[in-house]
Amino acid sequence: MADTIELLEAIGQNASLRYASADELSQVLEGAQASEGLTTAVASGDCTMLFAELGPKPMNAPQISQAPAREDDEPEEEDDIDEPLDISTLGHC
Repeated sequence: MADTIELLEAIGQNASLRYASADELSQVLEGAQASEGLTTAVASGDCTMLFAELGPKPMNAPQISQAPAREDDEPEEEDDIDEPLDISTLGHC
C-alpha cells in the first residue's frame, strides 16, 4: 500500500503524468510495477480495486469550530462603521 500511495503522490506532483492519458499512465505504472488495484483503476476508471487495496478509512470533519475560547483572546477592534461618513474630508476626483 505504501508504494501505491507513493506512486499516487508522484503522479500528482509530475505535470506530465498528472495530465497523461490513461494509456500513457498505464504504461508508466506497469514499468513501475504498480499494484493491480492502481493499474486497474487507471486503465478502466473503476476505483473499486483501489479502494479495496487501500482499505476503508473513516474521515471525520475537524471539530475546530467547537474549540474553547480563552477569555484573554479579545477580538481585534475594527473601524467603527456605525458612524456616518464625513463627505467633506474626502478628496475630489
